[in-house]
Amino acid sequence: MIERNKGVKLLPHFQEILPEAGVDEAGRGCYAGPVVAAAVILPRGFYHPLLNDSKQLLPAHRYVLRTIIEKEALACSYAIIPVEDIDRVNILQATYLAMHEAVRQLKTQPGILLIDGNRFKPYKGICHQCFIGGDGRYASIAAASILAKTYRDDYMKMLHEKYPYYGWDKNKGYGTATHRKAIEENGLCEHHRKSFNIWPKQHDLKLEII
Repeated sequence: MIERNKGVKLLPHFQEILPEAGVDEAGRGCYAGPVVAAAVILPRGFYHPLLNDSKQLLPAHRYVLRTIIEKEALACSYAIIPVEDIDRVNILQATYLAMHEAVRQLKTQPGILLIDGNRFKPYKGICHQCFIGGDGRYASIAAASILAKTYRDDYMKMLHEKYPYYGWDKNKGYGTATHRKAIEENGLCEHHRKSFNIWPKQHDLKLEII
């Protein structure tokens, strides 16, 4: 049985006129793996008692909601930007690329984008509004956060099969103590973000004078 998240009151929409898409990303602060963004246009009046910012949900609940969102949304999509592009353009620009690609793939063009965060690179022809903590305020952004998070988690679980010693099935590429220790012992692989300063600090060498 799924219980309602008590106290959560997501707003169904930002304005009344234009169709709006919530946009969010997952994996921006990770040591490894891609950044993933999603865009979701929900029907007017959409409601689910469990819907919330993905970070506030149990993993099983995220996947329940992903199925519901993909079934009931007017349009939804996600985009994956690989580590090679993150290292090439930096993580902020790669996040914008992921968000833009997710919006581009929507089968219905929105009239306005609701962006989780404090800044965004304008998408040509569509106005936008940024919201700090938007995934806990607007239903469409919360829905986008769930899609981005679950699809990125799936991707990291797939990478874990080849590199089990990094623990990506659990840490999803974030810089946990377990992940940092695995980097010290095994080094970096092709899925680590080389543009991030994630090499462990080297201990000072003590030279013996003979």
